[in-house]
Formats: sequence, C-alpha cells, structure tokens
Amino acid sequence: MNKDLTVGNPEKVLWKFCLPLFGSIIFQQIYNIADSLVAGKFIGEDALAAVGNSYEITLIFIAFAFGCNIGCSVIVSQLFGAKQYSEMKTAVKTTIIGSAVLCILLMAVGILGSHMLLMLIHTPENIFSDSKLYLDIYVWGLPFVFFYNMATGIFSALGDSKTPFWFLAASSTANIFMDILFVKIFQMGVAGVAWATFLCQGVSCILSLLFVFRRLHKIKTDKKGKTFSMILLKKIAVIAIPSILQQSFISVGNILIQSIINNFGSSVIAGYSAAIKLNNLVITSFTTLGNGISNYTAQNIGAQKHERVKEGFRAGRKMVWLLCVPLFVLYMSGGKFLVAFFMDQPSAEALATGINILRIFSPFYFVISVKLVADGILRGAGMMKQFMVATFTDLILRVLLAFLLSQTGLKTVGIWCAWPIGWTVACVCSVAFYHKGNFAKKQL
Repeated sequence: MNKDLTVGNPEKVLWKFCLPLFGSIIFQQIYNIADSLVAGKFIGEDALAAVGNSYEITLIFIAFAFGCNIGCSVIVSQLFGAKQYSEMKTAVKTTIIGSAVLCILLMAVGILGSHMLLMLIHTPENIFSDSKLYLDIYVWGLPFVFFYNMATGIFSALGDSKTPFWFLAASSTANIFMDILFVKIFQMGVAGVAWATFLCQGVSCILSLLFVFRRLHKIKTDKKGKTFSMILLKKIAVIAIPSILQQSFISVGNILIQSIINNFGSSVIAGYSAAIKLNNLVITSFTTLGNGISNYTAQNIGAQKHERVKEGFRAGRKMVWLLCVPLFVLYMSGGKFLVAFFMDQPSAEALATGINILRIFSPFYFVISVKLVADGILRGAGMMKQFMVATFTDLILRVLLAFLLSQTGLKTVGIWCAWPIGWTVACVCSVAFYHKGNFAKKQL
C-alpha cells in the first residue's frame, strides 16, 4: 500500500514507516550473519575468516547497489510527493536501464579482478582459496543485489515499507536453512554458504520486481511516460553518485583497515569478522532508518511542506536513541556470548578481539546514530556536498588513525579506537550542516 508521508503527526508517521524498514534490515543482516555463523560453526575458524575477509570486498559492490537505491528512491519520493506520476514512472525505467549497465561493468571487474583484490588486502594463504571461491560466486549474483535494492527503494519512495519486509523475512529465513543444508548435509564448505545466499537473493529479487511493477501499473497517469530521460538520470545521479562514493569509500577504507588487521593473523581476523558483523547489524539499521527519513524529507519537500523536515529530525533522533539503549546493554554485557556464537571452538585471541571491539564501539552508537539521521535529511534535501564532507571526514580519520595507532603499543586496540573518533567528528559536521540547511529553498 502506498503511503503519503506529507500528512499526519511526523513522529507517528516516521515510526509507522521506519519500523518495517528496521525489521527489513534485521533480516537483511541475517543473510550475512547466517553465512558467518554457519561457516564458523560447521566448517571452522578459517572458514569464518575467509567469509569475513571476502565480505569487505562485497561491500564495494553493495555500495553501488545502495547508491542506485538511494538515487532512485529520493527522486521518486519527490515526484510522488508532487503527484507527478508520469515523470515518476519514467524515473523508475531510467534507473532500471542505468543500474543494468552499471551492474554489468561491476561484474566484469569482479570476475576478472577477484584474485588481485584479495592479494591487495594481504589475504593470508590459509584462507585465500576459500575467500576467492566465496567472492567469485557472490559476483555472479550481483544482478539480484542490484535489482532487489532498486525495488526496495521504489517501495520506500511510495511510502510502503511493509512489502520489502515480508520479502526479506521469507528469504532470510530460507537462507539459514539453505546454508545448513548445503554446508552440513551436502558438505559443500564455503561454496555452500555462497550458493545459499545466491539462490535466496535471486528468488527475493524476482518476486520483489514483479510486485513493484504491479504496484506502479496501478498508479494512473494523464500521459504515457518516457522509457528513458537523460534529465532524470542526471537528477538521480546527483543523489546516487555521492551515495555510491560514500559507501564505496567506506568499503575501501574498511578494506584498507582489513589489510592492517590481516597482518595480525587469522585468529584476530576471525574475532574481527564476528564482531564487525554484529556492528554492521547496528550501523546498517541506523543507515536504513536514515534512508526512511530521506524518503520522508523528499516527499515533504516535493509537497512544499518544509516545516515538517525539522520535526522529522527530532522524531528520528528520538527513535534511534531508543534503539541504542538495548543494543548498548546487550553488546557491553553479552559480547562474549555473541562473539563465541559465531565459532565452534574459538581461540582465546579471537574471542578477546571480538569482545574488545564491541565494548569500544557500543557506547558511541548514540553518536553515530544521530549523524545518520542528519545524513538522511541532507540526502532527502539534495544537500549532497555537505553529506559528502561529513562522510569523508569519518572515513579519512578512521583509516589514518587505524594505521597510526596500530603501530603503537596499543596494536589492535588502537585500530578499534579509530571508529569512535571518526564517528564523533563526522557527527558534529553532519548536525552542523543540518542546522544550517534552508529547506524551503530545496525544490524538485
């Protein structure tokens, strides 16, 4: 069901819209957590390290899919809020064409360059072959990743956050059983983990596209829209490219950090892989809520209801802080259990690494969550220059500090401390840009 986000109490509107988005990202992360969990429990610590090592590279590909999602979602939201339905359908078709071309190019890079990418991040020899196997299979599933993200972006733009939730709930649950079937029963090793994700994402992608096309068909227009519009492509690109750069450079930064971590051995890699999956569950949840706030902001700007934007920021901040409290308590008090859950017989070093990461990161979730809410408004308002400044501030600080502090007596603890410092400085930037924003001037 399509939902107009320009009417009603902003706090209630955002809660109803964002809660299914939060549920969706929980299930999205179950894909990745299930892969690591099954690899660590049923194959071994090296398999967990291999999946985690490849995961950092797959995030680059996901960054491009995420950027296409955001670019399409913001423009479609603005057009939907302005009730320009013919142009809205043209924007969807334009995104499909642009995403297909981009996906083909990325697949070529992945197929031809996976060995080189793994070499660049100093992948240890004992996990190299499994890392490459997982990455190769993942690359062939990139069309599913791209078009599923595009479909969820369209649903969100139309104010429907429930339909993507049900698709993800079903496919993520199926992925757990497929992982166990392929690895435990069929003894397929790391390949089984990769193929399970490939198949489940494929089914989810196809079904979501069928539903989104059906939904768009029901929206009546006064004239037939174009198949492709260069003007709309440029507008989409203005939003998508900074979002792609943001996620890509974060992924590149994570790869650089992964290359530093890889110098400390497979036990540290395994502990980091477990903890970073738990951390990514939190950060991706906040990012997704920020995306929902982008849709809210874009619809209200399209409808010329600018006063609702700042009300949305206050409601969004309250929402993420309520989410932070139980996560902080869980990670601080239950870190040992959560990290050990990923491994059958964890080494003391792997366990200590994961616990330290969670205890250093979790107090600063209250900081990074506010940044991501402010980022959501900046994106929805088209303030991409400011958005990029805050993003790169975080990234550059994190990479530089991880390198510098790892050379001191702090060693790996120094690497983990780089995250909170980068988050804090970037949060100050994003919130300052938000407060300076004149949203009444932001027009479609």
